[in-house]
Amino acid sequence: MVKTKAVIPGSFDPITNGHIDIIERSSDRFDELHVCVLRNMKKSGTFTVEERIAMIKESVAHLPNVHVHSFGGLLVDFCDKIGATTIIRGLRAVSDFEYELRLTSMNKKLNSRVETLYMMSSTEYSFISSSVVKEVAQYDADISEFVPKHVEKALLAKFNQSNNE
Repeated sequence: MVKTKAVIPGSFDPITNGHIDIIERSSDRFDELHVCVLRNMKKSGTFTVEERIAMIKESVAHLPNVHVHSFGGLLVDFCDKIGATTIIRGLRAVSDFEYELRLTSMNKKLNSRVETLYMMSSTEYSFISSSVVKEVAQYDADISEFVPKHVEKALLAKFNQSNNE
């Protein structure tokens, strides 16, 4: 029997409840779901790739078919490497679609065997993004609705450390 494999790529800097919602809803549709943190040398994040992977693993520990990795290079090449035929992308609003459409079109040109599926964010998470959560956290505001507790602690520690330097 052929296993169905899908990839959810992103920076996850940090993972939010919106990301987790998409991961949970996708995990029961595939035999294996691979959450992949992009290693982008041109961009430095708030958290290292290793810190992000650890936060994601803790967030999805209850999902036995979810695997967490990092990758560099082209996403479609990573998909080929692990045998995934589907990329899952979350959409929060219509404004996300234009950017995602360009990525999907390029990926399709590079590797026609890989399909992209879009999944709409649940309404309660449609306004959440990692960048907005980080911005709010910098002001010591309550972000407990937007991220898991361990991510909240890591964000607050990161920003308290930066503010004390």
